[in-house]
Amino acid sequence: MPTLTGACPECETDLTTPPLNEGETLSCPECLLTLRVDGIQDGTLSLQMIEVQLRDWGQ
Repeated sequence: MPTLTGACPECETDLTTPPLNEGETLSCPECLLTLRVDGIQDGTLSLQMIEVQLRDWGQ
């Protein structure tokens, strides 16, 4: 099965994933950030961190 590679833009952990499409998301196993696939070129992922808004529960 072919795989794609990339690096987390936050912690620089090397990632290897099964085939993904642009726009799909994944989590970094090291820092647990949610990352979006911005592009794929020659089997290398271009990843961007997604800003996660936490809910304000009024506490």
